[in-house]
Amino acid sequence: MTAVETTRPDQSRNAMTLVLRVGGELVGSFLICLGIYLFSTIGLTLYGPYLSFVALATGLIYAGVTMMLAKVCQAQFNPAITVASMLVSKTRVLDGILFILAQVLGALAAGALVMRVILPTSDAVTVAQWMSYVNNGFDDGSFSYGQLSQAGVSFGIAAAIVVEVVAGMIIAGAAMRMTDEQGAPLQGYGLAMGVAYGACAAVAAPVTGAALNPARSTGIAVFSSFEELTQNPLDQLWVFWICPVLA
Repeated sequence: MTAVETTRPDQSRNAMTLVLRVGGELVGSFLICLGIYLFSTIGLTLYGPYLSFVALATGLIYAGVTMMLAKVCQAQFNPAITVASMLVSKTRVLDGILFILAQVLGALAAGALVMRVILPTSDAVTVAQWMSYVNNGFDDGSFSYGQLSQAGVSFGIAAAIVVEVVAGMIIAGAAMRMTDEQGAPLQGYGLAMGVAYGACAAVAAPVTGAALNPARSTGIAVFSSFEELTQNPLDQLWVFWICPVLA
């Protein structure tokens, strides 16, 4: 057997493995964002913006999907984690770029499904009325704006940046600690990520709605921008990309 004949099967296996890992990031991002968008629109609108519900639901969704797909892919599901993994050489640059594209596409698919198919609407109930808590933002786009505006205060951009950077550091740090040198999840990775996301959601939700993940912010912001909202979420989206990636 020649060296060329030996190399070709290896290249084919590597290509198939990459396709599987990219597909895993796409599916995982879709499922995570779908779950978060659903409880943030239907759940919080109908039953109230309880912080414990936000933290618990966020942590359980991330933990569940991560455990389900950790054997298939690197289970990053977050462009900020992917960038961190590339910077410490746990993920190759080309692979990382494909992962990020897959993560954003998964989030966009989830946003489209929720906004265009799932949310019930009528002449009396519009899509915009379901959007009070699902978008990430600050000032008049903040999760707590409705309550704080009555007192004449709001969470501004400085608070949003600090909260999202600190949360991003915790989440990226947990991900790097719980993966091996090749970026593969170690035992307990899913649980660790669930705890990290849940804890950070409890802190960040009142300020920004707990973005924590640029793909999660993008998927719903794109489709929400067509609705008549107090604040166009696309205008503030840059904060929720820069802060987690910088962290």
